[in-house]
Amino acid sequence: MQNDQDQFRLYWTQFSEHVNLTSVQSASLFSLLDYAYSHNYYHTHQHIVECLELFYEIKDQLNDPIAVELAIWFHDVIYDPQTSDNEEQSAKLMLKHGVGILKKAELEKVARWIIATKKHLPSKVHDLKYLLDIDLAILGASPQRFMEYEKQIQQEYVWVSPEVYQVKRTEVLMQFYQQQPLFQTEYFQQKFEDAAKNNLAQVLSC
Repeated sequence: MQNDQDQFRLYWTQFSEHVNLTSVQSASLFSLLDYAYSHNYYHTHQHIVECLELFYEIKDQLNDPIAVELAIWFHDVIYDPQTSDNEEQSAKLMLKHGVGILKKAELEKVARWIIATKKHLPSKVHDLKYLLDIDLAILGASPQRFMEYEKQIQQEYVWVSPEVYQVKRTEVLMQFYQQQPLFQTEYFQQKFEDAAKNNLAQVLSC
């Protein structure tokens, strides 16, 4: 069984070949992405691989699958839990390094989508709905993976006092729990809605 870093590399090779990157550009971007996702607890190779696995399940339902995949690769490329502009900075980095992958207008669209992963607000944009659902699908993972995720998030906020963290984290999870529906697409509603609400109810009752 491949580990997350191996799968990460494989998915990147497939993507770079699909969009016809030169070997130099592909290697340069891979180095950037590989490094960026090596320094967190949750926002890591594992998270990107899990997102891409779901992307491959639904890519045939997308209008612009390349744009969605590019957004997945870059949506957490900048992640510092002590700042509030990670998505904006990730979008800027994508715009800088995405030249040649898509046209300027499409890159600007991807940048908007990356920024939208900050608040996960309901959208009327078909592909963005899928992107946001992919990013939130961890909430509907198996109970074991969900609890691992909760521990990973807590590790990223270890600098926050336990009391404050508990209050803030409960607020975030309660907001997701009360969202009806949590997922914006029928596919993800059927696949993850019930499991996500059960996971959230379990942790909120602790």
